[in-house]
Amino acid sequence: MKIMIYRLLAVILIWLPFNVSAQADNSLPFKAGASKIDITPAEKDIPVARFKYGIRDHLFIRAVVVDNGVASAALVSVDVSTVPDNLYRKYIQLIEKETGIPAMNIIISPSHSHSSVRLPVNDAKPDDSKVALFAANFEKSIVEAVRQAKGNLQPARIGYKTGTSYLNVNRDVIDPFTRLWSQAPNYDGPSDKTVAVVKFETLKGDPIAVYYNYAMHSNSMYMSGVISGDFSGETSKYIEEYYDNKIVALWSMSASGDQNPRYLQPMQDVERLKSEAALATGRAKDTGEANRVAGAGGMDDFDVDPKILARQSQMITSMGQMLGEEILRVMKYTQRFNSEIRIFSAQTTVTCPGRTRTNAGREGFPGTYVDGDPVNIRLSLLMLGDIAFAVLSADAYNLIAQRLKEESSYNFTIMVAHSNGGSNSGYIPTDDAFDRNTFQVLNSSLKPGCAERSIINGFLDMMDQAKR
Repeated sequence: MKIMIYRLLAVILIWLPFNVSAQADNSLPFKAGASKIDITPAEKDIPVARFKYGIRDHLFIRAVVVDNGVASAALVSVDVSTVPDNLYRKYIQLIEKETGIPAMNIIISPSHSHSSVRLPVNDAKPDDSKVALFAANFEKSIVEAVRQAKGNLQPARIGYKTGTSYLNVNRDVIDPFTRLWSQAPNYDGPSDKTVAVVKFETLKGDPIAVYYNYAMHSNSMYMSGVISGDFSGETSKYIEEYYDNKIVALWSMSASGDQNPRYLQPMQDVERLKSEAALATGRAKDTGEANRVAGAGGMDDFDVDPKILARQSQMITSMGQMLGEEILRVMKYTQRFNSEIRIFSAQTTVTCPGRTRTNAGREGFPGTYVDGDPVNIRLSLLMLGDIAFAVLSADAYNLIAQRLKEESSYNFTIMVAHSNGGSNSGYIPTDDAFDRNTFQVLNSSLKPGCAERSIINGFLDMMDQAKR
């Protein structure tokens, strides 16, 4: 009898701390704070390459910090094309040291603007001292933005709702003239039109921040010769100005490996003109090289018709207004809020067989490959209550995000792609896309048959952990 009592008591003691801990974590008051820091270089500090026409619009680091008394987390949106893996790891350690927010609870999401200053990769020393100056200021500012957001913490509540936007389009298509795979609008291809909107507000209903997520490349200002945050910068600006700049609007990109803006003709006109000029002047021997030369600033001395550049600029203003209006509508009709939430995070790495390409060419023709190094893809999960942020350190095809949402046990699941550093994968196509000779597939470092399912299962496994 005594043995049975001891065993029963042991079971109670094992079960009780877990139950109390989980209940306490779910019932603590929720706080949120936000900040925004301008990181646009001064006119005298604009890098030499790629920015002949100066500054079109400003670049920012935006942050929102949340805290429930037990745990804290930070969502950070930065107006650069990418944050290399070595810098991501450095930044989260610096932020943790300065603010106490655990490194694993920090999400850093580049806007992926193709018209921002590029951060140096793998600790490489930039040839242009002005790029090094931008990178140094960026490092200081990203830590300061999170520190300020934490300093602005106040009692808050969080809500989630989705909207719809038809600005994006699938970009894998057979060219009607060449009958080869190309990058152009594919109106029948898979494309998620969902705009995910997470709203943070005070207990009185005053807005603090909004975090929005959409599947579309920020490449409309590419090769324009100006510094720009692209359409995502315009969207955030539009939302913030609507609220008299009393709110911070953070952008993140969903799985957009095969998703372009629907209306990309102005940018493509600029790309075509600069590429043709690169070929005509002998600076490039083929179209692929011509695109690289033009994109890297090698055609900065070529004057594009100002009317075309003006159309390119007008396009991102229009897209920012349209997407901004949908986000404002969703915010208006968000009715369900929580002021007591649990914060949970997890991180894992999936490894897939790799390959190395041995031939050249942008698209349209098969690639040839040899075995390459294994590819590591970081997966991070941040749970704010029942909102699941599935963070992928690469850019995946859109169907991977759609399939994850279909299989997720959480109704509010957001794939945050191209974030928390970078993978050596390149683009991550769906398994069935590997037979397409698109530039994303040809230059992927992955062998087919592994990444899609591994990513989805990896996130689902972490979501299971979150429920324990």
